[in-house]
Amino acid sequence: MQRPTTLSALLAIGADNAIAISAPDAVPLTYAQLRHTVAQAGISLRQANIGATDRVAIVLPNGPEMAVAFVSIAAHAASAPLNPAYRADEFEFYLSDLNAKAMLVEHGSTSPAIAVAKKLNIQILVLQPGDAGAGSFTIETQSAPGQTNKTEPGPDDVALILHTSGTTSRPKIVPLSQANICASACNVRDNLRLSAADRGLAIMPLFHIHGLIAGLLAPLAAGGQIFCSPGFNALRFFNWMSEAKPTWYTAVPTMHQTIVARAANNSDVIAANPLRFIRSSSSSMPPQVIHEIEQIFNTPLIESYGMTEAAHQMASNPLPPAKRIPGTVGIAAGPDIAIMDVDGKLLARSETGEIVIRGVNVTAGYENNPAANATAFTDGWFRTGDQGVMDAEGYLSITGRLKEIISRGGEKISPREVDEILMDHPAVAQVVTFGMPHDKLGEEVAAAVVLREGQQVSEKELRQFAAIKLADYKVPRKILFLDEIPKGATGKLQRIGLAAKLGLG
Repeated sequence: MQRPTTLSALLAIGADNAIAISAPDAVPLTYAQLRHTVAQAGISLRQANIGATDRVAIVLPNGPEMAVAFVSIAAHAASAPLNPAYRADEFEFYLSDLNAKAMLVEHGSTSPAIAVAKKLNIQILVLQPGDAGAGSFTIETQSAPGQTNKTEPGPDDVALILHTSGTTSRPKIVPLSQANICASACNVRDNLRLSAADRGLAIMPLFHIHGLIAGLLAPLAAGGQIFCSPGFNALRFFNWMSEAKPTWYTAVPTMHQTIVARAANNSDVIAANPLRFIRSSSSSMPPQVIHEIEQIFNTPLIESYGMTEAAHQMASNPLPPAKRIPGTVGIAAGPDIAIMDVDGKLLARSETGEIVIRGVNVTAGYENNPAANATAFTDGWFRTGDQGVMDAEGYLSITGRLKEIISRGGEKISPREVDEILMDHPAVAQVVTFGMPHDKLGEEVAAAVVLREGQQVSEKELRQFAAIKLADYKVPRKILFLDEIPKGATGKLQRIGLAAKLGLG
């Protein structure tokens, strides 16, 4: 299948009468209607004096309008989707940092972003829902029609701008070109063998690289259908499954675990709507949960590895009959992948070091941040900040985020290793191991644990269980039992800063 280098070319792949976008209780939108909506949006943007290189922030809730608005803006300008749940001060930071020329909001929006945009003199564009089908819309501008350069973006022009999570420092701006996002979408499509017959159930937030590339652009690159939910909701997931009849979905591990917890009461829905596969990305999936979800859905779970700077996918386990190795993130699935030491030397297979990548999907560099770029790139390789090891067959295992490795009195501990041991206990449903400050050792090992419903275990019993398989210095000195582990906006568990959040600082 063709590998387009611009979003406009990617959107040309689907057949006119095939369904592109569907949504709960909505009339589906065909590819012909999608292309018409995108073209009309382009005319409106140009009339609003927004050119190919201008930046348009998008502040919309998840759903079909957000999906179509993103591809419409990104096809004609530089799109910057923002989390609609941000507070005013966060909107002010991001809109200023992005140097946004315009911002798109839905009709009737009460978002604090509107007052911020007015303060910053950013043009406000209003999305008016259309009647052509799910996600169709028109753009209402608040300025007199103008005329600007009609040039459309080329492969090297910026299509998508996102910020890094900024858990330990100021968020960095990641500009991704038309070629970057198209390459990544095609990498996901090809790895999963997506076709026009596939229907994806989209539950990931569409202000995050995982949802935008794997949930939205990859299926569009295959001419397939996307059922756009209003965002992840465990109580509605199986109803959507009945309505959408999906062949696959992609999510983060915490979402999968929530779905698993409700699966027993929905076995009839699962049986009636067999999935071709399930995909997981954005953080590590405990092998125990992979096994459980595969048993429940009777389908393979494909664990992948991605990050914003790579326009999402870097590595992935392949579909059967090729070999999947739970606990690994599979083999290179797009960019070249290698392991590098601190001095910039590439290491041999089976040696542990920093995971580095290079390829068409990788950002050319952070914006206005020469210091970050100097440390992020070595001899053309991008340093991911993840520690890992590759086996003889090229299967990649992530041993931890370099910043998350716990340093206890000089001993280096991978939190993921401790997670996987604790997950073996029958009472444990979810765990995240992290470093907590210690006055003599620097850091000590701690773990936050969510128990399975109706199960009980004491901190002492769980520590004794861990001590059977872990060296003493790796056994958590503190275990906190929680109803829910704090998560980031995209549903990822975040180790960095967890000690302070839980009052262990």
